This record gives sequence, C-alpha cells and structure tokens, in this order.
Amino acid sequence: MSARITLTNVHLDMPIFDISAQSLKKRVMRMGRRNRIAEDNTGVIIVKAIDDLSLTLESGDRLGLIGHNGAGKSTLLRVMAGIYPPTAGTIDVQGKTVPLLDIALGMDDQSTGRQNIRLRGLLLGMTDAEIRRKTDEIADFTELGDYLDLPLRTYSNGMRVRLAFAISTAVDAEILLLDEVLGVGDASFQEKANSRLRELHARSEVVVLAIHSEDAIRATCNKVLWMERGRVRMIGDTESVLSSYRKTSVGLVS
Repeated sequence: MSARITLTNVHLDMPIFDISAQSLKKRVMRMGRRNRIAEDNTGVIIVKAIDDLSLTLESGDRLGLIGHNGAGKSTLLRVMAGIYPPTAGTIDVQGKTVPLLDIALGMDDQSTGRQNIRLRGLLLGMTDAEIRRKTDEIADFTELGDYLDLPLRTYSNGMRVRLAFAISTAVDAEILLLDEVLGVGDASFQEKANSRLRELHARSEVVVLAIHSEDAIRATCNKVLWMERGRVRMIGDTESVLSSYRKTSVGLVS
C-alpha cells in the first residue's frame, strides 16, 4: 500500500493552564486575532492552534509549509506525527512515519557517541538489527573518529549536532516530517549534509517540511501550503504559492 496522509476538518485547541491573573488573562485575550484565542467555561485560555484544516498527501508528494511565526507549521507537523491528537476532525496516516522535529531528542550526556546511536535509533523506530547494520555508516559520516567512544558531555555543540544529524538521517521512512534543519558544521560538511538530506527525501514516499529557505522549497517541494493563524491560506504548486506569499510577506520566517 502506498504512503498517504489524510487530514479532514482537523482542529487543535491548546489550553494554557498557567495563566491565572485576571490582568494577564485580559492582555492575552486582547492579543488574539479573529477569535484564535478564547476562554472556555472554566476560565482556561484556549489557543486555536489548528483551525479546520483538511489536506491529502499521496506517494510522490513533497509539501513545503510556509507562513509567519505562530502560523501553525510546527504544530501541524506534530499533529501529523501523532504527538498532538486533534481536538476534532480525523487523521488517517498510512505508512511508516518518521518525525525529525528535534534531532537531538533522546540522546544522553553520560553515554558514549556509539551508545547514543542506539538510543536515538531506537527512539526513531529502528530495530536493533537496523542499528547494528547502520552504525558504521553513521560513525563514518560524523567524522568524529575516537570521540565516538567518549561520553556525549565531552562534545562541543557542533559535534553533538553532527552526531544527532547522522543518526536521524539514517532512518528509512515512508512518510518524512522535517522541521527546519540546523547548520551542521563548516561549508564542506554542510554540503555533505545537504546531499544526505536529498538522499533521505528521495527514498521517502511523502515528505513534509517546514523551512524558511525559498531555494530549499523549490529544490524539494512540488506543492506548498501557506498557513495563517492555524488555517490554510493557500495550497497549490510551489511557484504559484510562493509568488502569492511573496506579494504579502518578506521572507519565509519559521
């Protein structure tokens, strides 16, 4: 069966439980636009993070998510990944889904680099056999050498990101959800990382990514979803949506 994602009239309401002072509540309510922020009958502030969104993606689709800060791009990726269950509406996901939303999630400072390959690999849904098969390739890609046998707490930030990126991009996904890739080193290593990402995209049936680079969207995506206040402002082929977005915005901020 081919990979497929179908969202039908999906809503996600996110309660904010730690706002109690009336003056602060009133200020937050005034910040809400077009009823995106509301208050329920118990006095809890509710943010409408996703508002009546419908979407179907099939094998071969590469969707770029664009929109201003707070438009709902990262939230939508988390809904697709099953991290946030919808308040209303339905989601049907067919295919192995791998969310690369926080590439360092699950890594342990006290464990060695090699041990973290297994820890992060298991969190991404790899089997022990897959991890054993891919460990040498991951190690080679990081260019960390003997540091892989030292605890993660001895690594620089750049070394940590290299290791996390190498593990995360070793997965085999039918549906790949990607939230803004970090820089992973100097120019030569960055090009190596970009090539690895392209390979990951190519072997995934469906790709959804939130990224602020128009060039990256053009290079990867055959369609774009422009989000605004948790809703679909426009969806269509890449150039048509980017052109319309550019007329009302400056840059694709995340």
